[in-house]
Amino acid sequence: MTPDLAPERSFWANHPEATLAGVDEAGRGCLAGPVVAGAVQIDAADLEMLAVGPLAQANDSKQLSPRQREALFEVITHEPRIRWGVGQASVEEIDRLNILRATHLAMRRALEALPSLPAHALVDGLPVRGLPIPHDALVKGDSRSLLIACASILAKVTRDRLCQTLDVRFPGYGFARHKGYGTRAHLEALSRLGPCAAHRRSFAPVSAIQDPLPFDVPSAGR
Repeated sequence: MTPDLAPERSFWANHPEATLAGVDEAGRGCLAGPVVAGAVQIDAADLEMLAVGPLAQANDSKQLSPRQREALFEVITHEPRIRWGVGQASVEEIDRLNILRATHLAMRRALEALPSLPAHALVDGLPVRGLPIPHDALVKGDSRSLLIACASILAKVTRDRLCQTLDVRFPGYGFARHKGYGTRAHLEALSRLGPCAAHRRSFAPVSAIQDPLPFDVPSAGR
């Protein structure tokens, strides 16, 4: 399934003058690093043109190759007709609040990072608590809504780049390869080295290992 603008067109049919953004997250299921959210806002007429132009290949970020995601990320962040914002919740916030509440916080921050708040949002997945504007939650929204698909690309590439930084700061864990997900290689490194400060201590595979933190890192805030 690829986005066909149906959710956006349905919204604008009833609210022709309203501004609309798509919101999605990346890294919710990871064992390490922040959870990152993206928000993308495009006006109706511009979206129709971009959908058959530079955003024609946009889709759920998981369906794209790294090269495709990087190319679309450059379009999203440099095309003047596109407004975008990124928000994140740190490892400390994830452990303190729980991953669901931290994900919602990152989504709120992504919307607040836009140049101005839109009137409404389309959000991937289930309803989100605490957003500053009304929203519609769409299951598999990143493969149905072009705005959400763009937000998913924005969040995914941003988080992947953060994991490249973690890989340099905390060598041996392989963050550049697995991006913090609980792969076999990651779990083996975690067992061998113990958790570092980038790991989410509230997640079971990490909390099961009681070794002291071998590294220190400042809080990764917004």
